[in-house]
Order: sequence, then structure tokens, then C-alpha cells
Amino acid sequence: MNGGLLFLVLLLGVCFIVFASVKWKLHPFLSLLVASFLVGILAGLPLNEVVNAVNQGFGGLMGYIGIVIVAGTIIGTILERSGAALKMAEVVLRVVGEKRPQLAMSLIGAIVSIPVFCDSGYVILSSLKKALAKKTKVALASMSVALATGLYATHTLVPPTPGPIAAAGNIGATDYLGTIIVIGIVVAIPTIFIGYIWAVKFASKIEIEGEGSNALNYDEIVKGFGELPSAVKSFSPIVVPILLIGFGSIVSFFGWTGTLATGLLFLGQPVVALLIGVFLSFSLMPKRDEETMTGWISDGIKDASNILLITAAGGAFGSVIKATPVAELIQGIAAGGLLNGVLVLFIPFIVAAALKTAQGSSTAALVVTSTLIAPLLPEMGIEGAIPLALIVMSVGAGAMAVSHVNDSYFWVVTQFSGMKVTDAYKAQTVATLLQGVTALVITMILWVIFV
Repeated sequence: MNGGLLFLVLLLGVCFIVFASVKWKLHPFLSLLVASFLVGILAGLPLNEVVNAVNQGFGGLMGYIGIVIVAGTIIGTILERSGAALKMAEVVLRVVGEKRPQLAMSLIGAIVSIPVFCDSGYVILSSLKKALAKKTKVALASMSVALATGLYATHTLVPPTPGPIAAAGNIGATDYLGTIIVIGIVVAIPTIFIGYIWAVKFASKIEIEGEGSNALNYDEIVKGFGELPSAVKSFSPIVVPILLIGFGSIVSFFGWTGTLATGLLFLGQPVVALLIGVFLSFSLMPKRDEETMTGWISDGIKDASNILLITAAGGAFGSVIKATPVAELIQGIAAGGLLNGVLVLFIPFIVAAALKTAQGSSTAALVVTSTLIAPLLPEMGIEGAIPLALIVMSVGAGAMAVSHVNDSYFWVVTQFSGMKVTDAYKAQTVATLLQGVTALVITMILWVIFV
């Protein structure tokens, strides 16, 4: 098959994923799986080779990140049920101060969204947001956007959130997860800040009907959870795994050897680090019985199943693409000098932004985009920790832009804040566009400096 037809087949596969998700409301797992077979067959691969590619891609990616995703969702569930997320919010509020409530909400959201999906994080912190808005006499819309954008930044940029982990796995960067976390935090900081600025300067002008009238005060919210866990216990399931992964990355980078280095490399493996985080989260449980040790963990596993299936189907899609002659085609384009330097980052950004805007899911945009660009990277000579981490950032930046009516998160923010849809477009949708562009610009600056 010639290059033009091959690209047409790939485009057809992507269009099918978007059309099936948007028009038919087909679950992304099935749309990705069907697209995998569709692309393989239309590209002229032998039928048995298509099946083998799907099976290998599906199982191979799960071997890298399956346990990591499950462990992360279990941690998030326990943080939510135990009140630890609220305790973290309390600590951040105390550090930042009540005179800067929007900044506090942005930082609270950014921390909570590392292990917790942004939809769930917004629901968990919604009552706190309303109580603080009432107490500090700040517009509820401003607090809503500050919280939403804080959650959104780390959701798309910082592992162990499943989307960035899936993107890392698809492009072969799982071994560099520590570097991706560090760079993700660096890119997320200005991305969070632009959301905060938008919340203060623009969203504060939006009035929400009846805001503050039914809001609980802060003490009533805390009382609803009973006695909250300590700050150390609350933060440890998130902070300890990140530190362990970071130490392991440092040891690997410098090539240190010896017993201590071997131990740190073991503990710094994402699977091991996240499992340690799970065990640390057990200390947050008010009691250890069937309800918590079985029920809470089962709920976390159920939450993980959706993202596991989407991610694995994305791996199958990528495996089929790699089995086609697309790598040779890309090598020819790369040799022509059309894709060089920092401008390479525009490709994943634009693809992810198009997918996000069309079908709504940031995670699906991260998975599909990273799958599509994976064959391109070796041909472009993009390898190693920092370049691959920046590719993940560019995909994450695109997966932010933009959140609107086909995105479940848009409706969570709208319904739990009380904003009208037209106001949410002005406040939330524009904010996500600004965040995506900001993340891309910061990523490009880091590329120029370090690559």
C-alpha cells in the first residue's frame, strides 16, 4: 500500500473512533478495538497478523502499567472515603491562607487530582468550595473555576494519573516515569496559575443564582467526616510513591551501583512504589473490616476497570499501526526535514486537541494520540527521558483543549457550581483552552533548553 492510501486508512480509523464515540455513544474500549481491526485489515495485513497484533498490544501494555493504574485508583478511593482529601485541603488552606481562597482551591485541586480522577475530585471538594466562597465572600464561579482548573492540570500532566501513564506506556517511556512526574509538575505549575488568574480576573464577574444560600460552613463539612486523619497519613500515599519513583530515577540516571542503589531501584519501580502507597493508605481507614478492606478496594478496582480497558485497547490500536508500513513512511518524511526541532511538539498537541474537542475524553485523547505518534518518535531520533517526557507533556496539553458540552467533566463543573451553560463556556471552556496553550508553550521552552 502506498503512503497516501496508508495515511487515509489511519485517518479513517481515527475518524471511526470519534464518530462511534460521539454519534453512536459507543464506549471507547469497543471503538478502539474495532478501529484496530479496521485499520489492520484495510492496510492489507494478513488476518492472523492483525489478531496477533491486537492481542500482543492489548496484553503488552497492561504488563507495563496495569497494576500501576489499579493501585492508583485504590489510593484515590481510600483518600476520598476516609476524608484524607479534605484533610489535605485543610492543610493547603492553612498554608496559603483564607485571604487567597482561589489560589487555595487551585492548589487543593492539583494535589487531589494526582491520584483521584478530576470528576471525582470536583465532587469531593464541591462542598468545601461553596463553604469557602461563602466564608470569604468570593464569587462562587471564581472558586469553581479555580478548583476545576487545578484539578484539570495534574489530571492530564502528572502521573500516577492514568492518562499520562498510558501515554508514557504507549511511547515506551515507562522506565522514565520519575522524569515525567518531575517535568509534569514543572509544566503543571504555570498551567495551574493561568487557570487561577482566569478564575480571579474573569470568572469572579459571573453571578450564580442563589450562591451561598444552601452552603454548609466549613466546620459542618468536617463534622460530616468525623475525625479526619492526620496530615502525614493523608499525604503519605501520594508523596511517598512519588519520592520513591524519583529516587529510583536518580539512581538510574547516574548509574549508581551497590546494595543501596539496587534497593532504591526496586522501590522506585512504579508498580512497587504505588503498592507501597496502597499499603500506606490502609492507615487512613477508620476501621479495617469487610466494608473497607474489601468494599473500598473493590470500588477502587471497579473505577480502574474502565481506564484499564481503554488503555489496553489503545495498546492494541498502536500495535496494529506499528505492524503496518507506517514507520517506513514516517522515516521518509523525517528524512525530508519536514519534522525537526521543537516544532515536533505541535504534532501531538494538535492531534490530541482535535480528539479531545471532538469526543470529550481527555484520557481517550491521551491514549489515542500517544498510540498514533509512537511509530514517529524512533524515526525522528526522539528517545531518552527528557525528550519522551516532553512528548507526553505535549499530548497532555492537547488533551486539555477544550472541555465543552461533550465532556463529562464540563457537566460536573456546571452542575456542581450552578453555572449556566453559556457562563460555563465563557469561564470553564476558555480556561481549558488557555491551560492547554500554556502547557504547550512551557513544554516548548523546556525542549529548547534541555533537548
